[in-house]
Amino acid sequence: MLKALIESGFGNDRKLNCAEKILYGANETYDLGLSSDALKLAAGFGGGMAVEEACGAITAAVMVLSKLFVEDTAHKSNKIKNLTTELLYSYETKMGSIICKPLKKNHRSLFKGCDKVIITAAECLDEIVKRELNL
Repeated sequence: MLKALIESGFGNDRKLNCAEKILYGANETYDLGLSSDALKLAAGFGGGMAVEEACGAITAAVMVLSKLFVEDTAHKSNKIKNLTTELLYSYETKMGSIICKPLKKNHRSLFKGCDKVIITAAECLDEIVKRELNL
């Protein structure tokens, strides 16, 4: 699903940042129906919102969960809080953090950049989406 798309090099030709790769890729993989204007909302989340805070890949994954599992607002959703918590804990267990700075330090490579960070976010998101949508 999304993980396979990201592993195939999705977004590399367009130089998408980590958040954009997740949101643009999820839009294709999960058929979210997001417009090009909506996709632009992920741009500022790359690089931990440009200051190496919350990982852009994981914040975009939360955006995807919101699109899929919130009909109106978060307070009217009976799932989003639990699914977001599950996503963050799963990611942190696999990667050691949800914060960009230590993720870059421990997982960024000269030739592959943050591929491992992005692929793991896609994997965690895929696990939840597959289960929740019975895919």
